Amino acid sequence: MKINDTEEMESDVYILAIESSCDETAAAVVKNGRTVLSNVISSQIELHTLYGGVVPEIASRKHIEKINQVIEAALEEADMTLEQMDAIGVTYGPGLVGALLVGVAEAKAIAYAAGKPLVGVHHIEGHVSANFIEHPDLEPPFICLIVSGGHTHLVIVKDYGEFEILGRTRDDAAGEAFDKVARAVGLGYPGGPKIDKAARDGNPQAIKFPRAKVEGNIYDFSFSGLKSAVLNYINHANMMGEEINVPDLAASFQNAVVDVLVNHTVDAAKEYGFKKVAIAGGVASNTALRESMEEACKKAGLKFYYPSPIYCTDNAAMIGTAAYYEYMNGARAGWDLNAVPNLKLGER
Repeated sequence: MKINDTEEMESDVYILAIESSCDETAAAVVKNGRTVLSNVISSQIELHTLYGGVVPEIASRKHIEKINQVIEAALEEADMTLEQMDAIGVTYGPGLVGALLVGVAEAKAIAYAAGKPLVGVHHIEGHVSANFIEHPDLEPPFICLIVSGGHTHLVIVKDYGEFEILGRTRDDAAGEAFDKVARAVGLGYPGGPKIDKAARDGNPQAIKFPRAKVEGNIYDFSFSGLKSAVLNYINHANMMGEEINVPDLAASFQNAVVDVLVNHTVDAAKEYGFKKVAIAGGVASNTALRESMEEACKKAGLKFYYPSPIYCTDNAAMIGTAAYYEYMNGARAGWDLNAVPNLKLGER
């Protein structure tokens, strides 16, 4: 269903969206799926940095504290009221179960009280949909690489909300590998931005780290071997009393991850005959990944799309965009909507 190819809609559609799958409490108002009227995010990064990663129980409690404030701020920023919303969209999976439950319960309560339809949104679908916000010309079908702390997927976006998975990680997600390596080398949490920053002063060819090939599916990913290789390098250097050049290590590790991500994506676009490639998820804001993908796509004659960094990390605007297309396709959630922490892409 190509929403943009139909006749102009009689009236605008406004979605109030809620996102609470991990450690960001977020709400947004989105008009017609592509215009963001507000996008409010309350981040818990500073709090979880004290523990070297996200603590689920603390995240859930903070969501409870912040969610009403964030929703009120989103409506105020959009200069709209709850009554003017056409539907309430909410992330119901995948993610941390306690964190998801806060958003789902809030969305159900608001939708019920206001008499509004409720739309459940898959978190990964939200990340893909972030590309629609700033690229009016982007419509399915296209190839999309989704890379974040919990997910690494290579998919064909066949239509709005319709995906074919070409490859996924067999072990660690790319963002998870970034976090573990950053912790091991003393850069701390969150690992992605810390590695990205350190790598800018390093030589990406300084250390030869492995690029995994996965048997059975050429488009699947594996980062556990790379992570182990980095840890072995660090342990060996420590045992020998050798000083580790952190920027070189960060750049070499990052280069190994980016190589695999870019090659898989461009190869898939060529094999399946797509001329449009997009990236999404928290790691999509990585400088080296953006530059390498842009260069590879240009060389292959592909058009490359990516969201601004604010739409790469968890936010509610992307959930509002995904909810709009689900809403226009007739999707409605019942009052029994529940959090599904291990929800697979394509499942309902």
